[in-house]
Amino acid sequence: MAVALHRITPAVVQRLQVPVQVLLYAALFVFAQYLVTWLHLPLPANLVGMVLMLTLILCRILPLSWVRAGARWLLAEMLLFFVPAVVAVVNYTQLLMVDGWRIFAVIGLSTLMVLGATAWVVDKVYRYEISRQNHD
Repeated sequence: MAVALHRITPAVVQRLQVPVQVLLYAALFVFAQYLVTWLHLPLPANLVGMVLMLTLILCRILPLSWVRAGARWLLAEMLLFFVPAVVAVVNYTQLLMVDGWRIFAVIGLSTLMVLGATAWVVDKVYRYEISRQNHD
């Protein structure tokens, strides 16, 4: 019987890995929402949750392998999360006809700013890692 359970256990663990990790993300968000409310932080709970997750990973409290599969699944299904935005565009066509150019200008400019900031941070981290490897 122990041999049979040994063979089944990895398959069960592999199937439960993504749902458990997504539940971990949800629990972290709920905790972050509680922190934001309790500490009266002027930040959204999702940002506080991401900082908490990053802190847990960097302090090696939460191994990266424990969150990798769930993150990959969420990124793969990201299109599903944009469906409500498409429905909103259909519902507010009059607003888009009047102020659509402003909305799209803000979206375009903010996207370029985020891309620029991300590229700058990645460049700094890359240079830091290269210099750290050269010193070792």
